[in-house]
Amino acid sequence: MHSASLTQHGQQLSWRIKADQPFSPAALAREQVPLCLLLERPRSAVPIGRLCVAPPRRGRRGPRLVYIRGSGPGRGIAATVSRDSTRELGASFLPASVGLRYRSLRWQVLAGASRFPAAPALVRLHTPQLVGCTPRGPPFVSSGPSNRHVIALTFDDGPWPDTPQFLDVLEREHVQATFFQIGEQVGGYGRGVERRMLADGDMIGDHTWNHANVSGAGPFAAGEISQTAAAIRRATGGFTPCLFRAPGGGVSGALISQARSLGFTTIQWDVDPRDWSRPGTGAIYQTVVSGAHNGAIVIQHDGGGDRSQTLDALPHEIATLRHEGYHFVTITDLLGQQLIYR
Repeated sequence: MHSASLTQHGQQLSWRIKADQPFSPAALAREQVPLCLLLERPRSAVPIGRLCVAPPRRGRRGPRLVYIRGSGPGRGIAATVSRDSTRELGASFLPASVGLRYRSLRWQVLAGASRFPAAPALVRLHTPQLVGCTPRGPPFVSSGPSNRHVIALTFDDGPWPDTPQFLDVLEREHVQATFFQIGEQVGGYGRGVERRMLADGDMIGDHTWNHANVSGAGPFAAGEISQTAAAIRRATGGFTPCLFRAPGGGVSGALISQARSLGFTTIQWDVDPRDWSRPGTGAIYQTVVSGAHNGAIVIQHDGGGDRSQTLDALPHEIATLRHEGYHFVTITDLLGQQLIYR
């Protein structure tokens, strides 16, 4: 082993190694030579587990990471694994994917029968605070790229008394979503709802101050958007949104340009169950699952009225879409927008 490092970048842990000679995960697996990141508690040096490089699954490209705890079987984790050369490998993953919190830990690399560095190294982790996101790409979007089997669930008109129940469902199902909030309601329903969203990995967007028609752009629209962004920043302790959705989808070229000048991507949708009209739980569910496609943006509502039908439909939508192989992403993830942490 030539060098190795484990560092924190935002929410992610980044593991990088460089060997003295070329290697391939497939060859290591055939020869039963482990290449693993060993994780230990910082003071007692008690082993926590190990992340091992594994060859790609059949029909897939690129290596993957398998987490092994104790003598139990390994399980694949969500990770981005890259190779800059045949001697190098890099991997990024969330601490939560291996049951860790943002606390200090010690690590070593197990490469065959040797360990690097000779003594476990200490890495100090801190809880990252999301403070913003960077709009890029088109200023107006109604769906995401079709080359990923992902879908974005979005909810409008909150926060609302029912919003914590929506978060309960998303947390239980390990699904992340995007909430477009009305400024005058921010901070008024449920203690810490906005901070809870960000802690869950959800995204918050701007939905104007009081659901006004801002399609004409101009000073009135700018005030509605900016005032809401300020309310979100106060409620979250520092997060500035970069996503904007116009009430009722009422947009114009002038509004889209103005929103971009204020630091926003304007987000529309392409799957709409019109749940605000209360067509019934079954109708909401059917429209969402039948309209699903790669990169779809689904609009539903957690606020603005009785949303019990939407809430009842949500876990069934998630179950069906997950069975069909979809992964759930936020709008920022869907569009590949950069998140800013401190």
